[in-house]
Amino acid sequence: MAARDRQASVRSRSGRDRILDAAYGLFSRAGVRAIGVDTITAEADVAKMTLYRNFASKSELALAFLTLREERWTRGWVQAEVQRRADTPGEQLLAIFEIFSEWFAREDFEGCAFITSLLEFDDRADPVRQACVTHLANIRAFLCELATAADVQDPARFAAQWHILMKGSIVAAHEGDADAAMKAREMGLLLLAREGVALAA
Repeated sequence: MAARDRQASVRSRSGRDRILDAAYGLFSRAGVRAIGVDTITAEADVAKMTLYRNFASKSELALAFLTLREERWTRGWVQAEVQRRADTPGEQLLAIFEIFSEWFAREDFEGCAFITSLLEFDDRADPVRQACVTHLANIRAFLCELATAADVQDPARFAAQWHILMKGSIVAAHEGDADAAMKAREMGLLLLAREGVALAA
């Protein structure tokens, strides 16, 4: 590859990265629809042409953001942190609410981008809405793995119930309930007890 082409490639990648990083912060805090292309390009310090050279549309950028959110939030933080903090599947399930409690107390708490974006798009055929549904399902799949490892009788149903606790605690935290995660944890203990899941003393 010629030197000029290599330089152009580097500029293109760095421009794409800046756009995606800017969109990540903006979309995470305010949702997809509330943020316009002009705001994104201003935050990324790039020309609008650069955005459309890297992303065919705002919708495509939103899909890239959601994929990155799953990489950073779901796998890079939630899954990695609960596995680091606890050894058994039951304790790992409870650890979700422990890290949520810390998350809710942070000044930069932004909520669940998948829920926020899902509620913005009424059309079930919209690709952004469909992506949100998929990313939320991936969270439940992780919970189902933990429930299966804990010998829960109906892991899929249990995972859906646990996910409702997670999502409900996030919404309650948005309302200002600083103790929302620990309240959800208390309900989680009841679910685990019902299933006979052993926990550390």
